[in-house]
Amino acid sequence: MPLLPGPRDRAADALPDPVRIRLAAAGAAVVTVGAGLGLRAVATGDVGKYGGDALYTVLILTLVVVAVPRATPLTAAASALAVSWGIEFLQLSEVPAELSRRSAVARLVLGSTFDPPDLFWYAVGAAAGWLVHTAAGSVTGRRAGSPGRERCR
Repeated sequence: MPLLPGPRDRAADALPDPVRIRLAAAGAAVVTVGAGLGLRAVATGDVGKYGGDALYTVLILTLVVVAVPRATPLTAAASALAVSWGIEFLQLSEVPAELSRRSAVARLVLGSTFDPPDLFWYAVGAAAGWLVHTAAGSVTGRRAGSPGRERCR
């Protein structure tokens, strides 16, 4: 066991703890759901619908980070966008509409009808989630990698 931390030790110290990342992402998911419910309560028309689409993708991004805490912001955003677009394109079939008739949960998760503008708003949500995830990583990285924070062994 070395007395002075080497480059590998500092690199390990600079990485955020996966448990903390998961907790932060789970908290962000709860906030996102609250924002979506709040938006539904106060906004109508296109603002409520398309704002909800963007938040849907942000929620998926937070769930990606809960599942894979070391995912880069770009990977998490791209994964969330791919899932959102995949579900939207699935709506071209009858499967989501049929499931939505049988279950309120399926209606919330899968929707029922394809709407091309949704694809754009999912991308807006992915971009917003990417920005927040990147900013959060920058703050965490600066704190974790700041000088004078070396551990004694």
